[in-house]
Amino acid sequence: MKVSNNGVYIHYLSSNPQSSLTPLVICPGLSETAEDYLDLMEYLSPRPCIAISFRGRGQSDTPEAGYTLNDHVSDIASVIDAAQLSSFHLYAYSRGVSYALGYLKDNMSKVVSAIMQEYPAEHRRITPNWVDSYLNEYLIPFYRQQHIRPEAVRGIQLESEQVTFQFPIPRKMLVIRGLLEGSLVDDEAIKGYQRLSTEIEYADFHQSGHDIRNTERELLYRTIHDFIRNA
Repeated sequence: MKVSNNGVYIHYLSSNPQSSLTPLVICPGLSETAEDYLDLMEYLSPRPCIAISFRGRGQSDTPEAGYTLNDHVSDIASVIDAAQLSSFHLYAYSRGVSYALGYLKDNMSKVVSAIMQEYPAEHRRITPNWVDSYLNEYLIPFYRQQHIRPEAVRGIQLESEQVTFQFPIPRKMLVIRGLLEGSLVDDEAIKGYQRLSTEIEYADFHQSGHDIRNTERELLYRTIHDFIRNA
């Protein structure tokens, strides 16, 4: 399915829309698409799930400009409006965390609980040097240009700015992190989350760095399932 966000068509996947369970909205990482979460959606069935492909990713449009934090937040809002969701759990991974927190800031009443995986409570400014290394050492060698287009990578860097989230979150929250090299959530990042909410739970993955889904998938999915079931 697709929805127009001011002329930019955003693709999303939806499962079990007739279920009475509270849905889970999924915000993928930087170079991920909605399709990357099909197995999680199946694992959580019959719970309804919605997975978003942000602008420049997957089957969504790739505008020439419009890659700010607020632009990505508006992608989430457009999908949620199209799906007519009034209450849901919010799950985000990696850079999708900053988009999810940006949405949560102004839409707290709709969110039942939040799961933030492997990213600090901030939107990071990206340096120009990052673009070439990301394209030449990751995106192109691993054939991921259909996951995120090079134009989107450049746009995200050009329009990135540093934002530290500092608003109160009176909701149950789960912060998921890997403990091995490559994790983006250190103890200082944990303190940042503690400043946002007093209702935080933590899940540490001892055999993972940043890419928990590929190293401890079963445990990750069970952790997500159990948290939203009890939230």
